[in-house]
Amino acid sequence: MDKTAHIKRYLPWVVATSLFMEQLDSTIVNTAIPSIAASLHVTPLSLKSVVASYILSLAVCIPLSGWVADRFGTRRVFAAAIALFTLSSVLCGLSDNALMMVAARILQGISGAMMVPVGRLTIVRTFPKSELLHAMNFVILPALLGPLLGPTIGGLIVHWLSWRDIFFVNVPIGLMALVLIYRYMPNYYGDKRRSLDIPGLILFSSGAALLSWVLEIFGEHHVSTPLIVMLLIVSFGFLGGYFFHARRCAYPLLQLALFRIRTFRVSVVGGFITRLGVGGLPFLMPLLYQLGLGLPAWHSGLLMMPTAAAAIGMKFVAEPILQRFGYRKVLIVNTLMIGIVILSFASVTPETPQINIVLRSLALGFFNSLQFSSMNSMAYADIAQEESSMASTIFSSLQQMSLSFGLACGSFVVAWYLGDMPQSNHVAIIGALHHAFIILGLITGLSSLFFLTLKSRDGENVSHAHREKR
Repeated sequence: MDKTAHIKRYLPWVVATSLFMEQLDSTIVNTAIPSIAASLHVTPLSLKSVVASYILSLAVCIPLSGWVADRFGTRRVFAAAIALFTLSSVLCGLSDNALMMVAARILQGISGAMMVPVGRLTIVRTFPKSELLHAMNFVILPALLGPLLGPTIGGLIVHWLSWRDIFFVNVPIGLMALVLIYRYMPNYYGDKRRSLDIPGLILFSSGAALLSWVLEIFGEHHVSTPLIVMLLIVSFGFLGGYFFHARRCAYPLLQLALFRIRTFRVSVVGGFITRLGVGGLPFLMPLLYQLGLGLPAWHSGLLMMPTAAAAIGMKFVAEPILQRFGYRKVLIVNTLMIGIVILSFASVTPETPQINIVLRSLALGFFNSLQFSSMNSMAYADIAQEESSMASTIFSSLQQMSLSFGLACGSFVVAWYLGDMPQSNHVAIIGALHHAFIILGLITGLSSLFFLTLKSRDGENVSHAHREKR
């Protein structure tokens, strides 16, 4: 077996292992939030900062990932990120208060900001476009075991041991990932050496961070409306300033000219809007099951397993579906279906048969998996090799920002409708959660309109759609 074939065989496993660790950690935390809140003597909704701080630090630091990988090499950056992620996981488990937990989660976000886009960049540079969809599906398939095992393992650990132990699961996985990296990870550098756009980094990171923070505190009733409006204006001012700066900079932090490519633009912008709807679900689902339905953590974890199981099953049929129907039809119809399924959770009550909840979870995992496979692969359909680093950086940056905004949107709606009522009131929290599911479902469904701008044969060099008609 030659060197290229050897890399193609093992590289997806290297990237998948890191994604597995990140997804496992995220889902374990979501399931354990009520237990962590009780241990740290805070309310569960107030712990949204533990989830948001991780997503926020990802959004702020991901723009650096492409430049860092081009300068120092993909293998070196990826290995350092895995090591820091493992260390920060241990620090999360040793946290004694919410502030320490948030600080450790920020470290995890910084390391995760290098892991995901650099791993995706390595896949894009290694595989030709004709093999990209299959490679992306293979990478995502093992990573989906994280959401499958995370809620269950997290629920069992919280039930039988301590929530602190859930963070130590990453240690053996991280060590295994480091071994795989040094054996099978190629070390790609950028085609040309470019200076870091420090003004652009300050403008974009400041705007993204401030906007995410404003959305997080928006549901706190003690914050005055004039202050919120002022902060929103400042955050949009930073982001607008970056837009004008990037047009005049020789080597901008994020190359906005890539948005002229239709498949990339639709994948990124359409995906951004779609993730506004689905971004809050990992935080809201455990609240629905544990606080709304009064289920223990382990039971909540079991109810989240069907979503990940269906997502894994979809990976085996995603390629034939895209080959048969093409990206345009799949994304329009599939996005509508996700919105409908999210809306269906607005009717879940303690009297709802659990088989109905399982069926809705299966549908959610099925459609979500097809959606992300489609958007993740189509984004690179028309991207040149020398632009892959920048494309991966932009895609990952806006993806994480949308997840952060989706989380903020969901938690804001819950906090708004819950008002001053105690969070131990099951009827009140179910009503608030129902409003959140309705709003997130509508946002997701409406985002299908953006995919109408695609042409029927867009992305067929990746999906091989219409091949039989030629």
